[in-house]
Amino acid sequence: MKTLWDWLTTTDHKRIGLLYLFGSLAAFVLAGLAALVIRVQQFDPGLSVVTGQAYYNVLYFHGAAMILAFLIPGLTGFFGNYLIPLMIGAREVAFPRLNAFAVQLFLAGIVLALLSMLVPDAPDMLWTGYPPYSIRTTSNTAFYVFTVHLFSLSSILSGINLIVTVILMRAPNIGWNQLNMTVWCILGALLMNLIDIPVLASAVTMLLTDKYFGTHFYDASQGGDAVLYQNLFWFYSHPAVYVIFLPAMGILFDVIATMAKNRIFNYKAAVYMGVVGVGFMSSEVWIHHIFTSGMPDWVRVFMMFTTLMISVPVGVMVVSLWGTLYKGAVTFNLAMHYAAACLFLLLIGGLTGIPLAMVSLNVHLHGTAYVHAHFHFVMALFATFAFFAGLYYWFPKITGRTADTLAAKIGFWVNMIGVNMTFWPLLIIGEQGMPRRYWDYSSLPGWFAQYHHVATLGAVLNGLGMALIFGNFLYCAWRGQRAPANPWNSRSLEWTHTASPPPPRNFAEVPNLAPEWSPYEYVRE
Repeated sequence: MKTLWDWLTTTDHKRIGLLYLFGSLAAFVLAGLAALVIRVQQFDPGLSVVTGQAYYNVLYFHGAAMILAFLIPGLTGFFGNYLIPLMIGAREVAFPRLNAFAVQLFLAGIVLALLSMLVPDAPDMLWTGYPPYSIRTTSNTAFYVFTVHLFSLSSILSGINLIVTVILMRAPNIGWNQLNMTVWCILGALLMNLIDIPVLASAVTMLLTDKYFGTHFYDASQGGDAVLYQNLFWFYSHPAVYVIFLPAMGILFDVIATMAKNRIFNYKAAVYMGVVGVGFMSSEVWIHHIFTSGMPDWVRVFMMFTTLMISVPVGVMVVSLWGTLYKGAVTFNLAMHYAAACLFLLLIGGLTGIPLAMVSLNVHLHGTAYVHAHFHFVMALFATFAFFAGLYYWFPKITGRTADTLAAKIGFWVNMIGVNMTFWPLLIIGEQGMPRRYWDYSSLPGWFAQYHHVATLGAVLNGLGMALIFGNFLYCAWRGQRAPANPWNSRSLEWTHTASPPPPRNFAEVPNLAPEWSPYEYVRE
């Protein structure tokens, strides 16, 4: 029986992956509770559940925890560490000790984020940390900066390790065109992280020195520029959308190909036009976040064009995903339920994003609840549902048991109804001018409250659905029905060449595969 110390000091990539899973799910639960507080506060104008600075403390924690502590480390840290060595036939990662240090930094970041809710001067500058407010506020900007630093360094170290592992440690005859889409997509996300995270770290470091050491990088009265911070922040934080999007898509490809028993439709286009195209274009589309911040017109028009153009590689991947379903013998288990829901959520998120790419419409919609709802459809909900699709799909690999139960199916449908009840009303009132981030909207039209009633009820349903889902996971991990070694009849290496759960060192012998091997070699009957 492994002790807590054994877990915290392990260098086994599978246990490190599970540490990312436990930490990211803990962050998800706490950030979800913060979201419930926000929605209850907005149920009616004038409510005083949390007011003023306390509301923005909660809002800060929700955003920072969901993005930096759940989505990015959950999708790249957990799935990347647990699955990539198994999928490429490696017995370990390239740098096991570096990998262990990265997860320890991640867990320290979660602890620091939690402590920020306990100090008397808790951060209240949201997850964006915009100056001049973040410099002038009496709240603890240093907590925000150091939390970003810890998560950033963790991502960089983990990314270097996994990138080298994929390049150098693939089993014989696993070429670049034989990698799982999950491997390709996580690899693309990690490369974007390595390029863009130093920019974010630099931006928040200058924020720290402005507030505590008297520099003036963002102080206009001293020759600085607050818009400089916005450019640096979004230069990373919009690519972060794709750091989340790509692993989510990779998971969906593997789930759908296995459940449809089909090869990936147009695999090379999905990889070299989709994954690579998104990686190249992701750093050229950030200005649409600050169209209203005084950008020259030629910059806004150029960035409007690039924002629309990135839909091309994304569209190639979506078409490939739908094409994989064509004439497939689809097994509608719980993983496939979540994958199908992702197709719907991605459609809504993508279509609602087109107006935000257009300068003329963005000027009207910027800073409204419409942006808030679009962002959740295209990233938060889509990626979270993909996360759960992958978790249900690989749950038998991790535990040797199945989590595909009636309670889990009920939880799925409660969540699916709840998320749509929460965010469709916000799209409507956002288009009508409802600002985001208001803790009291008494001065706005009274009929906005009717939509907030529906949204808050949807959030409560989400909470109930998640409680059911998490309870089911805990029960099934210890007492669930035993699953076969390869319950989905997958052709992928992690299912065909090792036990469930995998033993130490993964494989009795490094797999020696035929040159024509493919993880998607399904034969239609």
